[in-house]
Amino acid sequence: MTSQRLYRVTFQNQGQVYEIYARNVSHGSIMGFVEVEKLVFGEKTTVLVDPGEEKLKTEFEHVVRTYIPLHAVVRIDEVAKPGPARITTASGESSKVTPFPLYTPTGGQHKK
Repeated sequence: MTSQRLYRVTFQNQGQVYEIYARNVSHGSIMGFVEVEKLVFGEKTTVLVDPGEEKLKTEFEHVVRTYIPLHAVVRIDEVAKPGPARITTASGESSKVTPFPLYTPTGGQHKK
């Protein structure tokens, strides 16, 4: 019996860092995006409920696959078993994630 691969995908989304687990991760068919499908969340076998993981479960409830912009991906790890999916804040001194500098257009006017 072969075990299915499992990936931990860490990415930035609106000033927060998301950490999710998925069975399939690929470069996908849309250039500049990472395709993530078959999301894995913890089982409800304990009395304790993690509110961060519940928020992610709700956000991705009916999602078959999601496309994450390549520049938002912090890292992708192949792991042996899933941990808790979580959302952390990306801003502040304690952050371990440095945001990728984004291009901001100047409004189309050129300086002469």
